[in-house]
Formats: sequence, C-alpha cells, structure tokens
Amino acid sequence: MSSLLFFLLLLLLLLLSPASSALEFRYHNNREIEQYLVQVNASNPDIAHLYSIGQSVRGQQLWVLALGRSPRRHTLGVPEFKYVANMHGNEALGRELLLQLIDDLVRGYRDNDTRSLRLLSGARLHVLPTMNPDGFDEASTHCQFSQGRFNYNGVDLNRNFPDAFAGLRRQQQLDEEKREAEVRAVIGWLKTETFVLSANLHGGALVASYPYDNSNGGSEQVGGASVAPDDDVFIHLAKVYSHSHGSMHRGDGCDDGGSFVEGITNGYQWYPLAGGMQDYNYVWAQCLELTLELSCCKFPPAAQLPALWTENRNALLSFIQQVHLGVKGRVFDGSGSPVQNAVVEVKGRKNMCPFRTDRHGEYFRLLLPGNYSFTVTYPGHEVLTETLDVPHGPDRYSAMTHDFLLLRTPENSTQAPPTKVTPTPTCNYTLSQEAAGGAIATTRPTWAVLSVGLGFVAALRSVAD
Repeated sequence: MSSLLFFLLLLLLLLLSPASSALEFRYHNNREIEQYLVQVNASNPDIAHLYSIGQSVRGQQLWVLALGRSPRRHTLGVPEFKYVANMHGNEALGRELLLQLIDDLVRGYRDNDTRSLRLLSGARLHVLPTMNPDGFDEASTHCQFSQGRFNYNGVDLNRNFPDAFAGLRRQQQLDEEKREAEVRAVIGWLKTETFVLSANLHGGALVASYPYDNSNGGSEQVGGASVAPDDDVFIHLAKVYSHSHGSMHRGDGCDDGGSFVEGITNGYQWYPLAGGMQDYNYVWAQCLELTLELSCCKFPPAAQLPALWTENRNALLSFIQQVHLGVKGRVFDGSGSPVQNAVVEVKGRKNMCPFRTDRHGEYFRLLLPGNYSFTVTYPGHEVLTETLDVPHGPDRYSAMTHDFLLLRTPENSTQAPPTKVTPTPTCNYTLSQEAAGGAIATTRPTWAVLSVGLGFVAALRSVAD
C-alpha cells in the first residue's frame, strides 16, 4: 500500500508541475528516474506507455517506457525494439543516455521532426533505463572499481542467464525459477513480445560487441571467434553503431585495454562469457542483441554527460532504424488463418532454436540485402520453399513485407510427414497472452490504479491547457 500511496502523491505533484521541462545533464537516482518516466507517460499518453516487468531483489520496480504510435499494444507489421541499461549497477552512463533518448524522441515527435516521427511510427521502442537499481544504489563513482556491479545478492546479472553452450539444450528445464529476480523479469519480458532487435548499454570500454559470447568448441568456433548463423548481420549492426558514434569507429579502445578494428568485436573473441544476456536473446528469443560498451570510465563525471550524449545520439537513433532490415510478414495455413509456431528458416542459417511465427502468425527476419531461400514448415501442410530478393529497408523505415501461404497436405499423399515443429522445452516460442505493455500479473492491481491515475492526470492537463 505504501508504494501505491507514493504514486498517488507523485501524480498529485505532477498536476502541480509544468507539463514538460528540460532534462538535466546529471545522474538521476532511481526515484528520480521513476518520477521522470511517470511524468513523460502522463504528458504523452498518445505515444508513451509506462509499465513494469517486475521487481529487483529489494523490491524496486523495473520500469519500461514504451514509445510509439500504439504504445500500449503490438501492431501487426510494426517491429518491437528495446534498449536496456545499467545491467551492472556501477556502469551508469547508459541510464542517462536512455533518459536523454526518451527526451529527444518525445520532443522531436512533438516538434514534427521527420526522423523522430518516422522512428516512432515505424517501430515500438521499449526503454528499460535500469535493470539493476539495487546495484546502482551501492555503486562507487570510481572509473574502474566494481562496487555496485552486482545485484543485491552479489550476482553478476550478465552471467546469470541460461547458456546455450553449457549443455542446457540437452536439459528439460532451464531452471528459470532459480535465476535472479532481475533476470527472471527479463526472461518473462522476452516471452511477452517478439522483440526483433535490442542493445544493452554498458561501460568500461568503447566497443560494439556481438554474439556469440560463449562457445563449447564446436563448429561455431572459427579463428578465435564464436560465429553465429547471422554473423554478417551482427557485424553490420555493430558497424552501424560504431560508425555513427563520435569516436568508437576509430577503434582506439581505452588506455588499459586493447584496440578494436572499426570499434567492433565478436564477444567470444574479446573474452569468453557464460550466461550472457545477448546470447540468450538471440538463441531463445530470436532477438538480435548487441552489447554496447560506451565509455572507458564506468561512471563518467557528470560534467562529461553532454559530450557523451552528443557522441552517442546519432548512433542510438541509427541503431533503432536497423530494426527495418530484412523481411517481415505472416504465415497462413490452408484455411487462410495465421498460425503460431510455423518454422521460418533461411537457407544457410542454422539457428540453434529455429525462428518461428508468434501468436499473431508473424515473423521478422533481419537480413542484409540479397537473395535468400526461405523454407516454411507447419504440421499438416506441405513444406513451402520460396526465394526472395530482399532490399535494404532502414532507409524506408520498413522491412520488405512478404506473407507465406501454406497448402494442406493431401490426405492420400504419400509424401513424408513434415518435420515435427512442437517447441522443445528449451526454446521459448509460445508467448503469453498478455503483451509486454501489460502489467505483470502479480502486481496488476497496483499498476491498474496507476494507469487510471495517469489517465486522470492527462485528462486534467488537457482541460487546463
């Protein structure tokens, strides 16, 4: 009840405060971030939606702000994108960059800035400014010390996700209930939406790192790197960020670290990492994610924040635009209904967990321009193979759209039955019925009241204006 009373008081304060004010370049504590997100949500109900994906070990909410033309729910054909920061509590720059990004996009949208309008019209952006608020509360402002890195239980959250290279694909359970609260929250989040592209923001180096982070010495290990099936796309994505950044592309690195050609690196080639979030996103959630190391200092002095925002602004915006790479569409069965869990494979890209359609029958496949052979498999239907000439989509803020129409297998057919496509226990395909914009079930009453309150604030403001 105390948390609910706090939010009701906060809503009252919002009524008495200006609808918008300039976001300061300084470090905001967890309560201030919460207040800012609530204010943006209340002031922009048409393009913003605030929700929580769960709580930290100490019970702090893990707030996500969704931005887009339809911020509360998924829209067919509109890809879902996310940014996550402050996974390590003492790596604080990402928190402030994401707050500045929210401010920049909202102001740009209100000012009819073409780029902001097209970004928020073509995709839905989910922003989690702090994944580890407990760690931040204990963080040292030292450039390299690790105080505050771990969560309240002393666990490194970027070593706590299920790992595809640790033998888990052979197990029946991923033991998700044994993971840390913050990791469980993110895993649950990934089951509610088909996220297409993502990045998690870190500090302590200056490089864009891409999967895989780990290896078991199998065929994925090539020349010291652990190469993913979509390696060409990952390299492209990393270069987009690096070359759009003010200095990352130079590859100078930091004084105490090595240099990186063009400011990018394969994660495993840099250093092996088990239980990382970017590999989990890619393998189990079919979401391509990068790890962006954005400053040599883990907790840069506040005076450097304006310059660091200037260095990263274009890169953050350009990376969002890459969600429109490749091809998207739906798969329909023989009766014309969209189907879930149809396997949509691209020749030459053998993913550990094959990409499948979501509950809307949708698929999204990030690909560079070129000709690709697609194979679509669904029980009771003929295997469909089509070749598509995929153009470059980001410049148009839309990937190529192509639907696959399946034919039922004739009852008297002697054709061998299609490959069984029932999801394996370790591949998360069946999304929960409530989308990411909804509240977590255990906290629904509180957040329902909060949503009503925020709507009340918006209504009163419109009357006052």
